[in-house]
Amino acid sequence: MEDHASGSVLYLDGVSVTFDGFKALNALSLVIAPDEMRAIIGPNGAGKTTMMDVITGKTRPDEGDVLFEGHIDLTRRDETDIAMLGIGRKFQKPTVFENHLVRDNLELALKGDRGVFATLAHGLGPDEHERIDGILETIRLADKADDLAANLAHGQKQWLEIGMLLAQDPKLLLVDEPVAGMTDSETVETARLLREIAETRSVVVVEHDVAFVRDLGVKVTVLHEGSVLSEGSLDHVSADQRVIDVYLGR
Repeated sequence: MEDHASGSVLYLDGVSVTFDGFKALNALSLVIAPDEMRAIIGPNGAGKTTMMDVITGKTRPDEGDVLFEGHIDLTRRDETDIAMLGIGRKFQKPTVFENHLVRDNLELALKGDRGVFATLAHGLGPDEHERIDGILETIRLADKADDLAANLAHGQKQWLEIGMLLAQDPKLLLVDEPVAGMTDSETVETARLLREIAETRSVVVVEHDVAFVRDLGVKVTVLHEGSVLSEGSLDHVSADQRVIDVYLGR
């Protein structure tokens, strides 16, 4: 098993999850390489959310292997341990500290075990200030650093939450429908942002917007009924009659 997982950042093999008789995942297998961005698409109920729940420790699989960096068994870790290992997850709805400044949100998220009040009272060193400035540039919010997070547009809040995850220095970033509710220009910019992030870490993007997935220009995995239906370029999976029948043709 570990021979096959060697060199991967994430390795799922034969993963199954059943809820009240419903098989949410059915012998799912997936391999993500270091610094790879992968798009996951599929109809509602295909198992996309359950897959992310398994990776982050929220749901225990009934069977199967879930390995991080080739050898760390995620099925034996809880959610906090998995986050500390370097797996970050962004949910569809942005959750930022709206009553704090944009910069403060990133300070609170900096990797470490300080509490909220200790973090704000701690004061940052030069390296930490430089790191936050770099993240602000990456997430296109350098000019909003001293604005309240509540005053950001919806798309900007999504970027801020991505920045908060980057502050924790994850090796693998799981992003759930990042462009839901975004304007066209925000959607295009988000594709650029995620491509930049994927230069230095692995990113898994779950998305319904096929045009956005095309902008990402990455390998696509199509899930259906809890397992992989098709995999390859977007053009390849879009031409797969099975994908057309269960997803694209609807």
